[in-house]
Amino acid sequence: MEGYPPIAEHGLIGDLQTAALVTTDGTIDWWCCPRFDSPSVFASLLDHDNGGRFRIGPEGDDYVARQLYFPDTAILITRFMTPDGVGEVTDFMAVQDPQRASDRHRLVRVVRCVRGQMRFVLECAPRFDYGRQPHELELTEEGAVFRTPSLQLTLHGAGQRVMQRHGNDVTGALTVGAGQAGGVVLESAAPGPPRRTVPEELLESFTQTARFWRGWLARSTYRGRWREQVDRSAITLKLLTYAPTGALVAAPTAGLPELVGGERNWDYRFTWVRDGSFSVHALLGLGFTEEAEAFGRWLAERPGRRAGRPG
Repeated sequence: MEGYPPIAEHGLIGDLQTAALVTTDGTIDWWCCPRFDSPSVFASLLDHDNGGRFRIGPEGDDYVARQLYFPDTAILITRFMTPDGVGEVTDFMAVQDPQRASDRHRLVRVVRCVRGQMRFVLECAPRFDYGRQPHELELTEEGAVFRTPSLQLTLHGAGQRVMQRHGNDVTGALTVGAGQAGGVVLESAAPGPPRRTVPEELLESFTQTARFWRGWLARSTYRGRWREQVDRSAITLKLLTYAPTGALVAAPTAGLPELVGGERNWDYRFTWVRDGSFSVHALLGLGFTEEAEAFGRWLAERPGRRAGRPG
């Protein structure tokens, strides 16, 4: 459909409680918070005009983009090549105590110029509750706060020096030269006001996230010729896991209808026992026994909960 990027032009990031999709132009066009099945904050994947988005990308459209993952992790790099330079946006969600259900989630976006110089534009335009709930904006020297009665998002690290108010959204621009980097953090249920982000903090968050994913992947017993592809598939299945219960969602998105107004329009942010069983069977075949045990416990608890009994 015109105006909507193909699903193949997306990367997936997450923290084992929720997940976001990032397009090859640097737009987060799908994110539900604080859980996979929560109402959306960004959903321009489904509604370009009213769904909400968070873009960081080159100014203009004279660029070539490609996406790749930092090896053995769920850290996504979107690389932009322009006549004036080469730049990157690195996206990930910090993984902190994933087994404990939390309303606090941190979406980190790091901008870096590799060669020459590049002017990046920023637009953060959340649309809460599938675009149905209006929000208020507070813009400060260190960032912005988007408030609704049910959810608050805090944007750290890009205050009035970079951003301007655009209605109740924010827009901005930043020019970076070779070797320069900066970043912002979008946080739900933040314990305090917006604050300045420093390179050391962003690097530490990046390092901890990479260490988590590489530590998890090291448990794989697969040593065959397709290791890179198998490892990437395993990480994707892990990203679809809701860690507090061990259940796997069928997909991180709501149903994308085969045709507008059609009947095949289901919500895939739930666990379908058949699909979840296939996923867990694949993980178990790679040596990930803890995921299989957690899924089995979750599944065993369902009949009792459905009947209204404890557990």
